[in-house]
This record gives sequence, structure tokens and C-alpha cells, in this order.
Amino acid sequence: MKKLTAILFLATTLILGTQETSYSQQKAYSRAVVDTLCSPYFCGRGYIKNGMERAAQYIAAVFKENGLKPLSGQSYFQPFTYPVNTFPGIVKVSIDGQELVAGRDYLVGPESHANKGSFTLEQRDSNIYVAQARVPVVIEQVKKLIWSPAPEVAKYTLIQLLDTTGNKHPQTVQLHIEQEFIPEFKTSNVCAMIKGTQYPDSFLVVTAHYDHLGGMGSQVYFPGANDNASGVALLLNLAQYYARNPQKYTMVFIAFAGEEIGLKGSKYFTEHPLMPLSRIKFLINTDLAGTGVEGITVVNATEFPKAFAQLQEINTKQKLFTAVHSRGKAANSDHYFFTEKGVPAFFIYTQGGIAAYHDIYDQARTLPLDHQEQLFQLIVQFFKGL
Repeated sequence: MKKLTAILFLATTLILGTQETSYSQQKAYSRAVVDTLCSPYFCGRGYIKNGMERAAQYIAAVFKENGLKPLSGQSYFQPFTYPVNTFPGIVKVSIDGQELVAGRDYLVGPESHANKGSFTLEQRDSNIYVAQARVPVVIEQVKKLIWSPAPEVAKYTLIQLLDTTGNKHPQTVQLHIEQEFIPEFKTSNVCAMIKGTQYPDSFLVVTAHYDHLGGMGSQVYFPGANDNASGVALLLNLAQYYARNPQKYTMVFIAFAGEEIGLKGSKYFTEHPLMPLSRIKFLINTDLAGTGVEGITVVNATEFPKAFAQLQEINTKQKLFTAVHSRGKAANSDHYFFTEKGVPAFFIYTQGGIAAYHDIYDQARTLPLDHQEQLFQLIVQFFKGL
């Protein structure tokens, strides 16, 4: 594991070298990070094939190689656990004798119970079909396949069927779904810092979640390029920049686990902080950072209007984005529990471009990363003014 992590690290960091880089080189580094984290080795950075653990080790290796210190003083990892339902084995579904392709034609509902057999379907609603069995089967026809992990197991098996597959009125279903519930899935936040030159006990914080959805069976995984390999790439870009350019305040970088299953990592951190939360001057959370042709949206803009005005001023002067949209308070990413503890924080996400989200099509090769350099500059200039 350590040897392979080192190889992956070198493959991405050789792009930068040791000197101050131009923004084009930073984009190349982001591209390398996204390509790496979306590779089959990390299996969607989730709950099978050690995907999330491998991603955590990779991020910690980048921190270490760039000279960042563990935030705790001892380890880059802040371990914690939570329950999750997983599908590490066989996942097969046929409708009316036609075998379907997982991810493309259907998804297994994340809360689903294991099941095996052939069943006759009864229509219950315009888009719902049910098979009565020891473990009931529910077929739901949907316009788009979107998936998320679940922290519990239901007493049924749910199959979300894309209604463009030609199965408008399915009669029978044949399935073999293997499922494993993990009551205490072990994972870690990855936390590092660069000590401030004048005010080491005050902090500027950059966060991004590194987990995604993982895989479904042996053949399908969700790459999670925009969500959120792009945010991790930006975080690591910033970590390398600040390692070469220490600031007067201590810079903190936290890669969270468990965001996709309910902000588990950030909640745990705010309940078990590794530095005083009251000493955080500002936190920026980056998630969905791979596009930007239609600008960016800033969550908590209305909560911190003065800071938002600073962002807008920087954007206007530097001509970075076509628009900086304001949004209010929202529990939609890892900034939320910090805000609830009184920490000033923005969640910034990019807009426009690809529409892939929580599906198999959120891939590195189709992610433009066309405005990540601008987002990098916006954050650096914002922190400089604090």
C-alpha cells in the first residue's frame, strides 16, 4: 500500500516540480489528481475494495511529501466509524428475461436487502411494480439514475429502472443481489497544517470531502470526478502553494470522509475538533469544483455579507468568473456543521458544464476543469485580504 501510494503521488507531483508554478501548471496538477482518484484502483472512494482507505492514504502521502504537518501533532488521520450498507458481491438484474447493465440501465436502491430469485411483478402505480416474496422486490421506473450510500438496511429490495430501457411495463424480474451491512465502517478524516509565521494560533481552513459512492458489485463503480475529486485536487493544489508560501496565519487542510452519507466526517470533526474552532478566522469548503463556465455559487453568502462582498470585488477586479451567485445557509456540504458552531465559512461550488451527478458518468475524461485556476486564484486572494 505505501509503495503504491508513493508511486501515485510521484505520478502527479512530478508535473509541478519544486518552483512556483503558473496557473496552467496548476491545472495540469489538478488534472493528474482527478485522473488518479477516479481510477479503478480507488473504486469510487467508497465502501468496497478499500477504496476510501486508499484515497485517504494517497492524500496523506501528498501532505507528507510537501512538508505539511499532522494537525493532531501525531497522525494525519482522525479515525471514526459509522454504519453503511454495501454491495461487494454479485449484482445481477434481468427484466422479462433480458439481463440489464448495472449503472446504465438500473441501480440497486442503497438501502436494499439481499435477494435472489425470479418473481412476477404487479403494477402498483404509474411507475411502481412490486413482487411479493419473503423479501419483497420493488421496481421503480425513473427518468435519471442517481445513487447515494445508505446507513441502514430495508426489508425489501429496490431496483431503480431507467425508463428508457424499453421495459415500460415489466412483467417479471430475475435478480441476484448480494449485500453486506457494516455496522461500524472504519474511516478517517485526513488533516494537515502549515504553521503560521505571525499568528500560529489562528487558522484559515480549506476543506473538501474525498469520499464518493464507491462501487456496486464487482463491475460497476462511481468515479466521482466533479464530486469530489475536483475539490480534493483544488485542496491539494492550495496545500502545495501554501507549503511554498507560508502565511501569517496557520493554514489547515482537511479532507473529510463520509460526506456522501450525511456529512459524517465534518460532523465528527466539529464534535472532536483538533484545534479550537473559535480560532478559525475563515473556512472555505470546496465541492463540485470542476466546471465554472456559468460562474460559481457561494453558500452562506447572506450569512457573511462583508466577506461575500470581498469575494465579489476580487472577482470583478481579476475578471475570474462570469458570475458569483449568492446563496443562503444550506446543509448541503461539509461547511454546515462548522457554521452551526459559529465558524465563518463559505461553501463554493462551480456551475455549468457537465450534468453528471451521483452516477457512473461523472468521469475524469469528461470533466473540463476549465475554471479551477480561477477558483484557486479567488481563494488565494480572499485569504490574503483577511
